[in-house]
Amino acid sequence: VRVEQAPLDDRYGRQVVGGSRGTPDGWDDLRIAGTGAKVLLIQAAASQLGVPAAECGASNGVVRHDASGRTAAYETLLDTAAELPAPDVSTLKLKSRPEEFTLLGREVPGVDNPRIVTGQPLFGADIRLPGMLYAVYEKCPVFGGRVKSANVDEIRGLPGVTHAFVVKGTDQLNGLLPGVAVVAESWWQADQARQRLQVDWDTQHSDSTADYDRNAAALAGEAGEVQRHDGDVDAALDAASQVVEASYYYPFVSHANLEPQNCTAWLQESGRMEFWAPTQLPKSGRALVAETLGIPEDRIHVNLMRIGGGFGRKLINDFMVEAAWIAREAGRPVQLQWTREDDMQHDHYRPAGWHHFRAGIGADGRMTAFDHHFVTFGRGGQTISGAGLSPKHYPAGLVPNFRLRQSLIESQVPTGPWRSPGHSAYCFAYQGFFDEVALAAGRDQLEFRLDLLSRSFGEPPLDLGRTAGTLRIAAEKAGWGRKTGDGRGMGMAFHFDHGGFVSHVAEVSADGPKVRVEKVWSGIDVGPVLNLSGARNQVEGCVVDALSTAGLEITFAGGAAEQGNFDDYGLLRIDQSPEIECHFIQSDFPPMGLGEPPIAPATPAIANAIFAATGVRIRSLPFQRSGIRV
Repeated sequence: VRVEQAPLDDRYGRQVVGGSRGTPDGWDDLRIAGTGAKVLLIQAAASQLGVPAAECGASNGVVRHDASGRTAAYETLLDTAAELPAPDVSTLKLKSRPEEFTLLGREVPGVDNPRIVTGQPLFGADIRLPGMLYAVYEKCPVFGGRVKSANVDEIRGLPGVTHAFVVKGTDQLNGLLPGVAVVAESWWQADQARQRLQVDWDTQHSDSTADYDRNAAALAGEAGEVQRHDGDVDAALDAASQVVEASYYYPFVSHANLEPQNCTAWLQESGRMEFWAPTQLPKSGRALVAETLGIPEDRIHVNLMRIGGGFGRKLINDFMVEAAWIAREAGRPVQLQWTREDDMQHDHYRPAGWHHFRAGIGADGRMTAFDHHFVTFGRGGQTISGAGLSPKHYPAGLVPNFRLRQSLIESQVPTGPWRSPGHSAYCFAYQGFFDEVALAAGRDQLEFRLDLLSRSFGEPPLDLGRTAGTLRIAAEKAGWGRKTGDGRGMGMAFHFDHGGFVSHVAEVSADGPKVRVEKVWSGIDVGPVLNLSGARNQVEGCVVDALSTAGLEITFAGGAAEQGNFDDYGLLRIDQSPEIECHFIQSDFPPMGLGEPPIAPATPAIANAIFAATGVRIRSLPFQRSGIRV
């Protein structure tokens, strides 16, 4: 089987990569398409063999007439099958029982794997077109900055350079930002010329991490805007046997995709613009180009390339509109390639956040009140992308007295969806604080969480039974409660997002401040697992991504990001990766995606294990802020 990337076409319906929607969106449609194709192949074979279709079956690339043993290969039937009328969808009988499946639920390697490991052209940077030029684009390091002047005349005279010009751009953070484009016969020549650029920038903002910290500290003592209030939190706290208070923090982080942004654009003489783009949201990219350049959408064709890591960053199509603008000026096909520094310093980051918690504990050791003041980021009085927190999120509905308050810090830093948007950040805070409450109540971490999930007040925020099921299996497989020995500890966390229920138990070993994550046991319920190999890959990737990111941060000074490459934003190395053991609950619920649900509970499970091993409570990320090195 060879997979061909479909171009952007409204006939295909929703073409989006994100939100772990691939499986739930494609489950019924692809089964219907496959079953319908099978019916057509059987009808074509029956006609060719001169036998009743009801006496034929199809499998392993052939249609077989059981009575005579005669066969017809699929490839010999394609032309005939394509001319037959499509079957009525309502008449198709879809497989529904696991015993009927021949591939689903088993380990199936990716059909593109050989092409990937042998370096076949699949990705955006692999595109080569006749007469193609190469471009780089210099944007202001300070967010919101504009070009006052640049030495483009000098740059045009450098070897291989064909064009150098200022782009006025727009104020749209996810659109065409102002900058200077350099176009050359090779990317190396364009980048070398870029090193000679001298740009005078007009900078308007000077956001800094230090300012954010000061503003957050000031807001922590204010009331904040109430987002939800169940019961009477103040009265419940006053009546509580004890009150636990703690504050948690996580920083801005970058997507750090393996593949920096790139795009090839070609404005043809006919006025048709063609793209080769690794985008997660091509329809939005097409609309952005049409709006910015004034090209009708029906004159824009987008070829979709395989994405070398997206995690939400490639939902934002700034790289597409940059390539389009440069290609229009150049008059030839142009491939725009960002550098690693471009990618990291002009990211749409996962925003930082501060969580201030107070929990009341009753005489029975149960949580009676939960007061949460969330300090996050906004622009114009509205939370910025990726910075919101739903008032419906647990522990709302699990505690009789609950209050969520919110305060906003004004920010000009571009933010956006980052793998499991929001969840991957605030789960760390919630699940870490749950550990503190359980400890204060003198209760086991597992028993405390299962008890929390055993009752609800009003509409529950998640399926309590399925969540508890993942906790139980992860704890059972990890041997929760066993003695781990000196310098070792175990921690746990659960979460629900994007339709998936996941719990992790982590075990770590510590040698002073140096910690190693030894093993992670994962309990997962996303309905029936369709491809066991792919499912394991997703869980393992999420755990490694979470562990890596827990040691990283993006900081700002003078309105610019201070980190720019893997020397100061160092990702986890392979020898630091823990053993990961996955346990899937094969439930009868509709199948859901796995690209995001496992990441959120991984960080707090590890942080809670670090506390068990060292006595150091991780309330701030990255881990280094607490003197811990992983």
